[in-house]
Amino acid sequence: MPRPSPISPTVDFDRDGVQHGFLRLPYSRDDSAWGSVMIPICVIKNGSGPTALLTGANHGDEYEGPLALYELARTLEPKDVSGTVIVVPAMNYPAFRAGTRTSPIDKGNMNRAFPGRPDGTVTEKIADYFQRQLLPRADIVFDFHSGGRTLDFVPFCAAHILPDKDQEAKAFAAVEAFSAPYSVKMLEIDAVGMYDTAAEEMGKVFVTTELGGGGTSRAETVRIARHGILNVLRHAGIVNGADERTRTRWLDMPSGDCFSFAEDDGMIETMVDLGEPVKKGTVVARIHGTGRTGLAPQDIRSRMDGLLAARHFPGLVKAGDCVAVVAVEVG
Repeated sequence: MPRPSPISPTVDFDRDGVQHGFLRLPYSRDDSAWGSVMIPICVIKNGSGPTALLTGANHGDEYEGPLALYELARTLEPKDVSGTVIVVPAMNYPAFRAGTRTSPIDKGNMNRAFPGRPDGTVTEKIADYFQRQLLPRADIVFDFHSGGRTLDFVPFCAAHILPDKDQEAKAFAAVEAFSAPYSVKMLEIDAVGMYDTAAEEMGKVFVTTELGGGGTSRAETVRIARHGILNVLRHAGIVNGADERTRTRWLDMPSGDCFSFAEDDGMIETMVDLGEPVKKGTVVARIHGTGRTGLAPQDIRSRMDGLLAARHFPGLVKAGDCVAVVAVEVG
């Protein structure tokens, strides 16, 4: 028998109405011997029906999701709901409070911590609670992401290509309903331990985003997040009313050739702006050595035709950093 989770919710997931509360995780530390990590959670329930689990700040330096979800938790009324909406605006709450990708407590990357452990680190305990308590309740799981402090993306909604084609079709239908400027058939370069993988292996409809980046948000990307999540909830039949769709351009990331990486440290010069077309061999970025003058820059060339979907954001880059992602428009 696995150990019970140390996390205790202050909400009742089976009670109708709106509840604002916490997932309380005991955490003993120097400044609070009997302290806790208090993760905000909201449950909006009205009778029977499907359940949506909505999360933001899986990585703590990504803000469109929290901005959309804190507002949704404040404004969504039970009379407009058929079923249940579980809102966790800041999934990795310690990282969110610190404005960092990973937790300042244990350096845990929430999106590489699944299935988690009830007797593990703080991050693993949170992942375990989602794995064993929240994901099993959900029919559709929506996890907001953006590029954080190190990447910047064209604003897109995405789902994965899956072995179960019925599950895949439902996920892509939800992506289309979100109606971001771009929609992506996603290829993950590192899927081990991901929240995405945990949800999909349970047969859940899983949808995600990348809505900009740079460790901040823009008015445009927050509008996309707020409009899109209501569209998805309406599409799923959980929130009343018809979804309001706008045109989306479908992109595909068909192989590892989409991704380009720096081979040296240096200063990055972006040669192509986000959303611009590129050809195979196009120089998408240059890495300038800074240790001395007189060094020729390293050219980073696209390995395929497409458009620039993502780029490294800070001005300095390290060997191994992803510097560019090229996607192919498919519709």
